[in-house]
Amino acid sequence: MRVHHLPALPKVQNSCICIAQPVSWEAGTQSLQCLTTLVKNLFLTPTRPSPDTAPCCSQEAQISRFAFIASTSVKEWTDVLHVCFSFRLDDCNLSSSNCRDLSSIIHTNPSLKELKLNNNELGDAGIEYLCKGLLTPSCSLQKLWLQNCNLTSASCETLRSVLSAQPSLTELHVGDNRLGTAGVKVLCQGLMNPNCKLQKLQLEYCELTADIVEALNAALQAKPTLKELSLSNNTLGDTAVKQLCRGLVEASCDLELLHLENCGITSDSCRDISAVLSSKPSLLDLAVGDNKIGDTGLALLCQGLLHPNCKIQKLWLWDCDLTSASCKDLSRVFSTKETLLEVSLIDNNLRDSGMEMLCQALKDPKAHLKELWVRECGLTAACCKAVSSVLSVNKHLQVLHIGENKLGNAGVEILCEGLLHPNCNIHSLWLGNCDITAACCATLANVMVTKQNLTELDLSYNTLDDEGVMKLCEAVRNPNCKMQQLILYDIFWGPEVDDELKALEEARPDVKIIS
Repeated sequence: MRVHHLPALPKVQNSCICIAQPVSWEAGTQSLQCLTTLVKNLFLTPTRPSPDTAPCCSQEAQISRFAFIASTSVKEWTDVLHVCFSFRLDDCNLSSSNCRDLSSIIHTNPSLKELKLNNNELGDAGIEYLCKGLLTPSCSLQKLWLQNCNLTSASCETLRSVLSAQPSLTELHVGDNRLGTAGVKVLCQGLMNPNCKLQKLQLEYCELTADIVEALNAALQAKPTLKELSLSNNTLGDTAVKQLCRGLVEASCDLELLHLENCGITSDSCRDISAVLSSKPSLLDLAVGDNKIGDTGLALLCQGLLHPNCKIQKLWLWDCDLTSASCKDLSRVFSTKETLLEVSLIDNNLRDSGMEMLCQALKDPKAHLKELWVRECGLTAACCKAVSSVLSVNKHLQVLHIGENKLGNAGVEILCEGLLHPNCNIHSLWLGNCDITAACCATLANVMVTKQNLTELDLSYNTLDDEGVMKLCEAVRNPNCKMQQLILYDIFWGPEVDDELKALEEARPDVKIIS
């Protein structure tokens, strides 16, 4: 049995057990006994709370997260899981037969708040068993993940009963299941029940069509608690999205997240999406990536984004057929919308001229953007002076994904001038597949050692060779280097570098070198 320590949680009352992939659910007596003893020692031993945790933990101990990988059966866990608030069983080869045991765990554990069962072949029969536990009066589950569990519309009636009967349930994730329009219409009936207090509904890849929108709008009108709605990767089309947006404008719910990626949207829908942006100050996260809205659609969206009511924080526009022409409108948004913190423009043909316009906007004192994703945007070394200028001026920018662009050594050298500026606060820098060679690694190594706020660097798919990787390793060894993650996918090196990387793992266990 292996135990992996994960980051400690904030102050909590209970504990989280995560059984991670890969797992075989064939019973193993020896590992089970060892695991049971460990769990009891960790979670069942009384501990006096420290002064700073006492107010929230009462008589229970402050416990950090642990992840367990073991060979055992779900049934054998029931006697040690009654104190767990979160049970995560993603990718565990579970089937419908395991759901009887899970139902028993739910029934006997009123403390359970989160249950993750993603990527298991539970099927409709398994959900029927599971929901028997969810429908017990003692159940107080708040978050349920059932993504990619081989569910069909037949499961939706059972899930509707749970939505109608359990006011504690605030999140339901059922994406990647063939629920279909008919099945989700049944779910919407549960949403409309007064007992339902759902706040987050995830329906990605559910084979929905335009016919679902009427039911969704009815649920939106009846459910003011709903905060997040994800409908990405369903063939809705413009007509349905327009209808949905009109429903959102009229609905009383304070929607915070709306994801409509790969929904067959064109510029025809953008005026209605813009109306949602201008009428819903609650909307913080909008994703419309992988839709061919083009420059015309983007211009319409920007009208809503620039409205005083709009408080958007996260905007995903990847692969939207945008060109440099869109950057003029986006520049106005960047320089005036102080709430905007994260933007993805991946896989749009912005070119150097477009990037230079965005950079000019990012130098405005009102630009508070923290994350900018411009991977695969047709950029070259010609725009790097403008980007470097932003890095030396903008103290807010922390994450820059600029990989998959032909920057070359010359471009990256210019970027490093900005990275080394005292004002630069970049934490994460992605330069994968940027035509970098070993000749650039000395400068990058200097940045790694000098800029202690830089904790993540991706240099994958570059021809760094042994010489370049060794320079990076030397930088990681330097105590001034605060790197936490160095990503070097698909970079070829010899035995000497292999030996150095192994030695580095022992010398700097706090640094993850991913290759």
